[in-house]
Amino acid sequence: MFKIFLTLHLVAAVFAIGPLVHAATTASRGLRTTDADATASSARTVKIYSYASVVVVILGFGLMSAKSPYTHQAVADFGDVWIWLSALLWLAAVGIALGVIVPSLDQATTRIGAGEAVGSLKGKVAATGGVVGLVFAAIIVLMVYRPGS
Repeated sequence: MFKIFLTLHLVAAVFAIGPLVHAATTASRGLRTTDADATASSARTVKIYSYASVVVVILGFGLMSAKSPYTHQAVADFGDVWIWLSALLWLAAVGIALGVIVPSLDQATTRIGAGEAVGSLKGKVAATGGVVGLVFAAIIVLMVYRPGS
C-alpha cells in the first residue's frame, strides 16, 4: 500500500499542484496585456486546480497512515511538525489562491471587458501568485527534509 499511495500522492502533486502554481504565478500576464480571455482562463485554472489539490492532501493522509516497508511503522503522525505545518501551509496557499487571486482575476476580467484600467490589480495578482509558489516550495522542503522526525 505504501508504494501505491506514494505514487498516487506524487502523481497528483505533479498534475494538480504544478498547474496551480504555474497558473497562479503567471496570471498577471493577462493583466499586463489587458486580455480578458487570459484573465478569465487564469481564474478558472487557479480555481479548478485549487480544488484538485484536495486530492493530493487526501492521498498524503493515506500515505501518512500506511506502514513503511522499511520500518514497518506508520509513515507519520499528524502530530509531526512537518505534517501539520504542511497542511497549514497548503490551507494558506489555497486560501490565497481562492480568496485573493481568483476574485482579483474575475474583477480584472470585468474591468477589461468594460474598458477600465486594471493597473491596481497587477501587483496584487503578481505578488500573491509568487507567495503561492513560495508556499508550495516550502511544503516540498518539509516533505523532503521532514524536520522533527
